[in-house]
Amino acid sequence: MAGNGFYDVVIIGAGPGGLSAGIYSMRAAMNTVLLEKSFPGGQVVTSNEVENYLGFEHINGADLADRFYKHALSYDLEIIDSEVSVLEPGNEFHTVRIADKGIIRTHSVIMATGGSPRKLNIPGEEEYYGKGVSYCAVCDGFFFRDKTVVVVGGGDSAAEEALYLAKLARQVYIVHRRDELRASRILQQRIHAEKKIKILWSSVVTAINADEDGVSSVDLKDTGTGEQDVLKTDGVFIFIGFKPNSELAPAGIKLSAQGYVMTDEKCETRIPGIFAVGDLREKYARQIVSAAADGCTAALAAAHYVEKKKAGSR
Repeated sequence: MAGNGFYDVVIIGAGPGGLSAGIYSMRAAMNTVLLEKSFPGGQVVTSNEVENYLGFEHINGADLADRFYKHALSYDLEIIDSEVSVLEPGNEFHTVRIADKGIIRTHSVIMATGGSPRKLNIPGEEEYYGKGVSYCAVCDGFFFRDKTVVVVGGGDSAAEEALYLAKLARQVYIVHRRDELRASRILQQRIHAEKKIKILWSSVVTAINADEDGVSSVDLKDTGTGEQDVLKTDGVFIFIGFKPNSELAPAGIKLSAQGYVMTDEKCETRIPGIFAVGDLREKYARQIVSAAADGCTAALAAAHYVEKKKAGSR
């Protein structure tokens, strides 16, 4: 158990950014521990297929996450299944309080807590979660074989998940508030070529309805005319983006208007020795490869910070 220990580097989160940081921290001979409250791999675990990670033309997201995890373990990285409750900055060292009341002190912290699915915040969404409402097609798509489903969103995630669901469902409706998708061109081409997918343009879901068997329909509204309609469906899959899990960011750290952590080119925050990587950090592109790159950058910068600090204390 890491409680009451002292480390050179503490990494919070085991997504691509956190695991990459772990590998580079261990390669830099830093005394390192990684804390993860759920499963290693982050959001990539829920991806049916990854086609844009360098070196892999096609790979299942869970398989790629498993490779990341095993790679980190090959360096004997200490990984502990525990939730961080508080991150307290300090002048001499930083303190990480974990959920089971243990305390870890460290020279540096790399926050890699990622993001969570954004919600529509409409009637029925919370009530019927797990009863027809889902944020993960790979996790729940099997239950909708030969049924009708609605996918809400127009970005890459929505397109990818709709294509995955088209392999299982009888009919897939994409409900998008605009008149064109935001997904990449190659995904748009695949969407338009898939006969099972129909796009409902300039529409929003205003409510999710259910009966004793679960989700039964959604209420729709045309964003242009205001006209309302009801669409029968067996399931609703919501992919409208992610919000950063920045709750642990201490008060001294600057956040963007959307809640992303602001850093410099080294992924370091305003507080010396505290870094942010991956989907948590304010940046242009949020991809698996860029999260892994952030982990590398932050770990190398943290190692330099720790070595400089140790040298100054001699």
